[in-house]
Amino acid sequence: MRKNSKWPLALKYLFRTGLRYRRLLPSKKCQAFGHKNDNSNFLINHIYVINLKRQPSRWKDIEKELQQILNVSGTKLNSLVERFNAIDAKDFHENPPTNGDLDPVYTLEDQLFVEPQPLTMPTNLDLHSKIQMSRPEIAVAYSHIELWKRIASNDNDYTLILEDDIWFKPGFSNKLNEAWIEITENKQNKFDILYLSFEEVKNGAPKTFISEKIFRPVRGLWNLSGYVISKSGAKKLLELLPCKGPVDLWINHQFKFLNVLATHKSIISQRLDLTSTNSYSILPSLTKIGAITSENAALFHITPNEVPVFAFGHEKSGLTSLAMALSILGYRCCSDLDTLPKSELKKIFAGNSEQIFNAYVNIGCLSDKIVCLKETYPTAKFIFTTNLIDILDEGWKRIIANFDKKDILLLSSTSVNKWQLVCEHLRSSPPDCIFPDFPDKAQRQMNILRKQNDIVSTSIIEKKYDASPWLVEMDRQWQGIDIIPTKEKSKFKLNYLDLDDNLESLNDKFWTSRNDTFTDNLALFRSGNLEFKKQQGLILKVKEDDLGVRKYSAAALTSTDKFLYGKFEIILKASNMPGIITGFFLHRDSPRQEIDVEITGIRPNRMMINVFYNPGDEGTKFDYGYRGSPCYVDLGFDASKSFHKYTIEWDECEIRWFVDDRLVHRRVDWNPTPIPHLPMSLHLNIWPCRSKELAGKLSNKKLPATSFVRSISVVANRL
Repeated sequence: MRKNSKWPLALKYLFRTGLRYRRLLPSKKCQAFGHKNDNSNFLINHIYVINLKRQPSRWKDIEKELQQILNVSGTKLNSLVERFNAIDAKDFHENPPTNGDLDPVYTLEDQLFVEPQPLTMPTNLDLHSKIQMSRPEIAVAYSHIELWKRIASNDNDYTLILEDDIWFKPGFSNKLNEAWIEITENKQNKFDILYLSFEEVKNGAPKTFISEKIFRPVRGLWNLSGYVISKSGAKKLLELLPCKGPVDLWINHQFKFLNVLATHKSIISQRLDLTSTNSYSILPSLTKIGAITSENAALFHITPNEVPVFAFGHEKSGLTSLAMALSILGYRCCSDLDTLPKSELKKIFAGNSEQIFNAYVNIGCLSDKIVCLKETYPTAKFIFTTNLIDILDEGWKRIIANFDKKDILLLSSTSVNKWQLVCEHLRSSPPDCIFPDFPDKAQRQMNILRKQNDIVSTSIIEKKYDASPWLVEMDRQWQGIDIIPTKEKSKFKLNYLDLDDNLESLNDKFWTSRNDTFTDNLALFRSGNLEFKKQQGLILKVKEDDLGVRKYSAAALTSTDKFLYGKFEIILKASNMPGIITGFFLHRDSPRQEIDVEITGIRPNRMMINVFYNPGDEGTKFDYGYRGSPCYVDLGFDASKSFHKYTIEWDECEIRWFVDDRLVHRRVDWNPTPIPHLPMSLHLNIWPCRSKELAGKLSNKKLPATSFVRSISVVANRL
C-alpha cells in the first residue's frame, strides 16, 4: 500500500530536475544482472516493467532509468527489459472479472496481521467484516499474477519486476552488488523473492538478519514496486493462489511458505513527483477503528477537457444515467428539465463563459436550438442517445449531418462499453466504477410561482464551501433550480415506515450502537456512553477514556435501515460544552452523501446545517468532501437550556429544515449542491471535535458532556 504524500510543487520540480542531471553521470555496473550466457547461474536474466498503455511517458522514464545501470558484461540494462502491458482498471466496463486466481474480498484482520495497530481495539465485527478490493487493486493483482505465470514457464532463473513509477536510489548498483555477494556467501541463492523496494510497517517489520545487507522478514513489508523473483518462487506463488485481497497484503501472508529476503534498506523507491493510480479499499476500515487520525481535504481535482457538452435523446434512452456519468467525470451537469433559469439561458446564448453549468442533458428548451448552440460553441461536444425502439429523430439527423463527426457521439442504451465511448469522445479517463443505471426522468418543470424570499425564513451565516464541480460557489444572484416534484419511479424497492421512538430503551430492530470513529473525532464511540431512561429518553455522553488511539469515548446510534426521502424529527437538548458537537443527520458512503443538523457546544444558540454531495450509483467510491456546503442558522434561543424539535424533510427536489415546526432553511436543486439521490442511514451522535475553529477548545475538567433526546420520529421510504 503506497502512502501518498502531497509534495509541494517546488520539491517535485527539484526532484525531476535532479533525475535529469543524474542521467548525465556515467552508468554504474551491477554484477547481479546479466544474460544467461554470461558464465554465471546466479544472475537476474530478465526485467519486466508493468506499464499502463495509456501512460507511455512513464515507460520512457523507466527506459532512461535503466540506461544508468550496466549488467555484468557492461551492457545497459535496457537489453534485458520487456514492457508488460498492465491490466487497466479503466477497461473494466462492468464489475471486474474474478476467477480461481483472485478472491476480491478480505478482512480487517488480514490487514492487521501485516500491520498491527497496537493502540486500536477493533470489535470482532470490525475484524471480520468483508472489505471489497477496489478496481485498481484488482487490476494490480492480476498484473503481478500474469507475470508470475510468464516467469514460471520461461527459462530465466531470476527476474526483476518493476512498476513504472519507480526510480533507482543513489548507490543502487553498489548496494545491490553487496547484497548479491552476501546472498551467495550465506548460501541464500535459492530464494523465492528478494525485496528491493519496500516500506516497512509503522512499528517495523519482524525480521531476522541473515547478514549486514540482507534480512528475512516474517511479515510487514508493503509495496511490490521492485522485487526479484525466482522461477521456483513464481511457481510457489501460483500454487498458493487465490490471492485474497491486495497483492502486497496477501503476499505477506505467504511468507511462511516462501524463502523471502530483503535488502537492508529499500534501494528502489517510488517517484516523489508521481501520484499513485491505485485506490486503497482498506482506508475506511482503518479510519473507523481510529488508526487514521487525520487526512488532507479529500477534494476532487479532475477538470473536464471538453466543454460545454449538450446531450439529447428519446425517452428511455439513458439520458438520466448519462447525466450522472458526466457528473462522475467532473462536469457540473444540469439535466432533465423543460427549461432553465433565465439567467443561465441568457449566458448560454450569449456565449458567456460564466454560466453555472458546463454540461446540459435532456433540456427541452435547447432541443430545437442545436444549430445555434453549435454556432455559439464551435468546439462543443454533442451526445445523442437512442434506444431499441426509437431511432434518431430525422430533424436531428439533418442538423448533425453537417457537423464534424468528432464532435458527435451516438450512444445506444444497449451499448456495453458506454464508459469507453463517452470517455473517448470527451478525452477523459474512465472512472473506477460501473456506468450508472437510473430510470430516465421526464423533463421536469420549474416552480416559478414560489417567491424567492420563501426559501429562508431566518438569518443565515455562510461558511467556506469545498471546491467541487458538484457545488456552486457562493453567489447571491443564484438561487438554485426550484423543481416541481414528480412521482418518478425509483430503482430501489422501498416500503413505508412510520416510527415514533421515545428512546426509553434500545430498539435494536431499528438502531445500532456504534463502536468506531472517524478522522475528526477525538473519541471512539462506545455503547456504554448511551443511557436509556424511563420517561426521560436517551442520554448521550462524552467522557475521558484512554482507549489507545483515542483519549475520549463518545456515543452514537445509527439506523439499521436506509431511507430514500422522508421526514426525520428529533426532540433534543444539546450539550453546551466547548469542543463538543451534537449531531442528527442522514449519511452514506460510496458515494458520500449527507444532510446534517449539528449544534456546537461553543455556540448553542445557532444550528449548523450542511449537505455533502457526490455523484454516482450504489458502490461508486466517490467520497470527496471536507467542509461540504455548511451554513449557520440563528436559532434565537440556547439549544442547551431546554428541549426543542429539529426536523429534516427531504424529497427528490428539495431539503427543508424546521425548528419547532418553523421553516428555517430550504435548499432546492443546485443551491448549492444537487439533492442527494441515494438511500442514507439516520444517525444521532455526540462527539469531541478535532477542529477548535469549528467547535471550540475542549476542557477535560468539565467532562463528562451530555446531550438529551426525548424522542425521534421517522416517516420515510425505507429500503
